[in-house]
Amino acid sequence: MAPEVSKVIWMSAFSPIEPDQLPRWVPGSLTVRSPEEGWPGVSVRGYRYAGSDVEVPSLRDYVIVAYRRGTTPMHRRAGGDWIDEQLGPGDVSLLTRAVESHWAWPRRIEVVHVYLTQAELARTCREMYEHEVAEVELLDEVKADDPDIHRIAMLLAGEAARGGPGSRLLVESLACQLGVYILRKHVRVRFREPDGSAGLSSAQERAVRDYVHEHLSGNLSVGDLAGLVELSRFQFARRFKQSTGATPHAYVMEERVARAKTLLRRTGIPLAEVAHQCGFADQSHMNRVFGGRVGTTPGQYREAT
Repeated sequence: MAPEVSKVIWMSAFSPIEPDQLPRWVPGSLTVRSPEEGWPGVSVRGYRYAGSDVEVPSLRDYVIVAYRRGTTPMHRRAGGDWIDEQLGPGDVSLLTRAVESHWAWPRRIEVVHVYLTQAELARTCREMYEHEVAEVELLDEVKADDPDIHRIAMLLAGEAARGGPGSRLLVESLACQLGVYILRKHVRVRFREPDGSAGLSSAQERAVRDYVHEHLSGNLSVGDLAGLVELSRFQFARRFKQSTGATPHAYVMEERVARAKTLLRRTGIPLAEVAHQCGFADQSHMNRVFGGRVGTTPGQYREAT
């Protein structure tokens, strides 16, 4: 005899719910979950479900449902017509964020839910297309033909269950891969129109220049500089070049060469120490960059001055 179908009805207006709130509307046995301290931009929950008929309020995050065990007919609607599919191990359902949905299935199944935040998918989209994103909408697909997405969902579930050294790094890599696969085939994206006149404000430019000057001997990254003025790496690189006429990397290299010139003129410290104080990887690196911009080696420049 088929298991009795449980029914949970959502009747009131709610704000989009978070992953841990979902069992209030879709009761099931929890099999795995990502750590309490959280992973950046992604989380995992695994469930065993009896046959159910449930209405689900809109969710805060994009949802990937990867089917692990059991085969069942699925009757689902998410803001449109009802769709019927046969789902089993290896299949994937996709649900965009902030949309109410209704799911009905008669048989027992075990699934893994992967939740991607709006910010995480937008960040991957910006880096993938090097363009500012206005909106990303995950397509509603009851049965998405994408084994790569299922594979990554299973890897994330395994990492949630076992963990281990380097777990956070691995999860970040998997979340990025998941975002790329989703963006290739399963989204609608609306990009922001570029504002060619927008550069950094004078205060932002001054803050960046001061930071570079103070930390020139260290490892400066575009991410560090972008964070300083609260911009994405793409926004910062575009606005910085608009303001200065140079890319952030080129600007930092020019500053390193300028400091090297000063040290070569005013001190007698060894060339290796000059390279270190200017933030070059080593003396050889300084020779290449210095020669490319000045047209002579640091040693020759010192002798000429």
